[in-house]
Amino acid sequence: MAQDSTNQGRSPHGPRCIALVGPFQSGKTSLLEAILARSGTIPRMGSVEAGNTVGDSGPEARQHRMSIDITAATLNFMDDNYTFLDCPGSVEFIHDMRAALPAIDAAVVVCEADERKMPQLQLIMRELEDLAIPRFLFLNKIDKADRRVRDTLRILQPASRMPLVLRQIPIWNGDIISGFVDLALERAFVYREHMPSEIIELNGGDLDREKEARFTMLEKLADHDDKLMEQLLEDVPPPRDLVFDDLARELREGLICPVFIGSATRENGVMRLLKALRHEAPTVAETAQRLGVRPAGGAVAYAVKTTHTQHGGKLSLTRVLCGQIGDGTTLLSPAGEAGRISGVFTLMGAQQTKRASAGAGETVALGKLEHATTGDTLTAGKAAHPALVNVVPSPPVLATAVAAKDRKDDVKLGQALLRLNEEDPSLTVIHHPETHEVVLWGQGEMHLRVAVERLRDRFGVVLEQHQPTVGYRETIRKPITQRGRHKKQSGGHGQFGDVVLELKPLPRGAGFSFDERITGGVVPRNYIPAVEEGVIDGLKFGPLGFPVIDVAVSLIDGSFHTVDSSDLAFRTAGRIGVSEGLPHCQPVLLEPIHTVEIVCTSDATAKINAILSGRRGQILSFDTRESWPGWDIVRAMLPEAEIGNLIVEVRSATAGAGTFTCTFDHMAEVTGRAAEQIIAARRSAAA
Repeated sequence: MAQDSTNQGRSPHGPRCIALVGPFQSGKTSLLEAILARSGTIPRMGSVEAGNTVGDSGPEARQHRMSIDITAATLNFMDDNYTFLDCPGSVEFIHDMRAALPAIDAAVVVCEADERKMPQLQLIMRELEDLAIPRFLFLNKIDKADRRVRDTLRILQPASRMPLVLRQIPIWNGDIISGFVDLALERAFVYREHMPSEIIELNGGDLDREKEARFTMLEKLADHDDKLMEQLLEDVPPPRDLVFDDLARELREGLICPVFIGSATRENGVMRLLKALRHEAPTVAETAQRLGVRPAGGAVAYAVKTTHTQHGGKLSLTRVLCGQIGDGTTLLSPAGEAGRISGVFTLMGAQQTKRASAGAGETVALGKLEHATTGDTLTAGKAAHPALVNVVPSPPVLATAVAAKDRKDDVKLGQALLRLNEEDPSLTVIHHPETHEVVLWGQGEMHLRVAVERLRDRFGVVLEQHQPTVGYRETIRKPITQRGRHKKQSGGHGQFGDVVLELKPLPRGAGFSFDERITGGVVPRNYIPAVEEGVIDGLKFGPLGFPVIDVAVSLIDGSFHTVDSSDLAFRTAGRIGVSEGLPHCQPVLLEPIHTVEIVCTSDATAKINAILSGRRGQILSFDTRESWPGWDIVRAMLPEAEIGNLIVEVRSATAGAGTFTCTFDHMAEVTGRAAEQIIAARRSAAA
């Protein structure tokens, strides 16, 4: 491609970090491959289908043909260094993107003319807007377009708070797009597959379309430039330098989102995108200023991503925001923990190249920083820098109970889960002492599947899985008085404990209470704590097979033996009294009810209501989501047993973008056939 002299000498200095983001399967990994090929970094493009791309280099990513991790690739283009971060597009793996965004200079949002992906696009654009990150939009797969670009732009505009400003228009050859016109450069190019585009003369109808589209672009820029507005009103052609200056300034100030067109798999439109990044994307100094970096104390860096490699140990993908760090440098976390770097590496997908140091703007992997976690602000100096951002994972929405298939791997599983959670904080591990279950929570089916595959393939732990146990409980409706007597004689000292207990129901949510009303010392006071322990033992499993709650137990009478009574005997008597008394108290099954708040697209609200109703849900309300046009929030009460795979139906109804949060609200009675089935399943499992 012919090189233009526009903006010569104005290219900002310093390495850049650019994130490739966008909805699932929009072509981000293919765009990275095209960028690497067009910049001469790799000899030719690989493909996602062939499993030979620089991005998606992990075994799980290649097996599932989708990005599940950030891939970093560093390259040189026209004497400027760039690190591109290929971020996952699936909402299940979006935390990787969210953690990386604070440290980037700009984002390229890769999307296509597919209305079904609008909700996902809106989620990603909102993340960028909230962080005030400059963003370009790359309208990919233009070779497959079946509508005018302006019509596509009207469909995409609701996803962005800022105006989408078309920088290029296609050149049509019949029903095929054969090239494009750059509206800022005022030049036309014809695509040549896997080769530089060719500059052509523009005439006839294409020239008229170019003038109209360029004027529309200039009008949007003039909204924030009075001088340009005057020139347009006076019909004076604005200088090209002024147009480029406005494009760069308004991008950096978050006033516009410029739109480029192309086809990543054919390498079309990639060079113009790279040149726009070169001239218009902010520098690391501007990014550091946006984040509030205070460089006085020494180098400051941000931990973008944490990984544990099989042979090289822990690696922290890190953006240096100011200063210089090298092999052996000691870095402080925000908590003041110190760690010494053991190796500095440039990344090209899975390949690592060792280097001595890294300066401001560079994105590198730092070896064996054991104290560093994803999202940490790292400082080389005597005092730790305050945390620049706080990256909070989305609440988990799907769970599976896991256990090592081979019990000798239990310790290994615990260590592997810790490392896995360090790599991916959007995974949550909960140990339930009552059920002895280890429950792994994640962001969806694929998220959990990949986690289990990594535990097996990388950490060598084969798992058994099952649905987590629902927190059923039981309580009583009727008060009774029950004697518990334990007497055993087997030669020598025997065992004797005798108690009379009063069992009464408590209001829902009151829990458990124990008191004593002993008179005359019929049960010595030193045995009363043992009686309470026995009562608690007896409440662990009621006659229906579940823990008993909302019960008051009073010790009102009993007897003892001066020789044979003991703490153990009275504890046993207390347990017997409760166990024998509960079946006569009209036990009733309880199930946990949660308040569920579902965030969904407005066109899916009716489907969500139907899903909730089909799961025994009680819909409380639905409202529009504040400052999110086209989105609603549905609130409902839902039994815990019905929440299990709720996210699968929610995602299906919302084009993969919906989610929910839930919090425990209360326990409610379960009666009839539903209760019978739950009790029968419990007894079958215990048999």
